[in-house]
Amino acid sequence: MAERDPLTAEEVKENLANWAGWSGDTSRISKTYQLDYYTSIEVINEVAEAAQRLQHHPDIDIRWERLHFSMTTYTAGGVVTPLDFKLVAEIERIAAAHGATTVA
Repeated sequence: MAERDPLTAEEVKENLANWAGWSGDTSRISKTYQLDYYTSIEVINEVAEAAQRLQHHPDIDIRWERLHFSMTTYTAGGVVTPLDFKLVAEIERIAAAHGATTVA
């Protein structure tokens, strides 16, 4: 399967099961972390570097002590692909390094 091939609903479900706090469907996946504003900026900067390497960029929303990532593969027609989960792995690694916790 190519990086930008759409995943089935079952494949999305199976992949989401590997990542605590991530949710979504075949059109979009997302997660919200809790961490302070300035640390959120650091996380965003590091995620931006990873996203650039992958040539795949998440939608990002920052609020008071909340950092939200949302992804779809726009270049595949707005569906979830293996590329989204490659970026999930990068986001998880970076967020954990900064002590981010999952918003319940």
